Amino acid sequence: MEKRIFRIDSNVELAKDSYRMVLGSDSPVEMSSGQFVDIALEGFYLRRPISVCDCDGKTFTIVYKIVGEGTAAMARMQPGETLEILTAIGHGFDTDACRESALLVGGGLGVAPMYLLAKELLAKGKKVSVVLGFNAECEVLLREDFRALGIEPLISTMDGSCGTRGFVTDAIREHKPEFDYFYTCGPMPMMKALCQMLDCKGEVSLEERMGCGVGYCYGCSCKTSVGTKRICKDGPVFKKEEVLW
Repeated sequence: MEKRIFRIDSNVELAKDSYRMVLGSDSPVEMSSGQFVDIALEGFYLRRPISVCDCDGKTFTIVYKIVGEGTAAMARMQPGETLEILTAIGHGFDTDACRESALLVGGGLGVAPMYLLAKELLAKGKKVSVVLGFNAECEVLLREDFRALGIEPLISTMDGSCGTRGFVTDAIREHKPEFDYFYTCGPMPMMKALCQMLDCKGEVSLEERMGCGVGYCYGCSCKTSVGTKRICKDGPVFKKEEVLW
């Protein structure tokens, strides 16, 4: 974990109330899929924890949604402004756990860490299938980004306005992608249903409100099969069998 100042290189709206922010630095920055950053905002007491969507060594990308005053303030920020950020927090996904074919499932903002994960898996020669779930077509994120990687993502929407009508589990049943391991991030009910549906092993990235974001306050504790864990420090990624839903 490092505390550093980053400049905003771009901050653009991707979909309804959802934004992509690219942050740069003159010195290297290294983060892996599943890790997150904790952003300090002027005038707000708590930092904002946000998953890393991409990282190329000099810049990193986050995707966030306006859900309150803090993220609304972020959406108004312009290129050239700076932010104080804690980087490379938490334990990310284990890309070696997949033998040959991986299924990546993201729901809502949970699609963001799936993008960097897909890049890492492809770099290791793994086959990657992606399923993304949203409420409606106006909320769909990163479809073109996955296509640029050579992956045609399967989309599910609750209202049927794009792709399969229903849940990500419905899209998986309909299209039957082949995989030997899965990775997922998104709403807890979605991940619970996915873990109950899929027989193979996998990993889940848990989302939770955080206080300090680095393990001191125990505000994001969760019960697992091996005892109480802190999502920020011990996670946010856990093995499927560890999570007590």
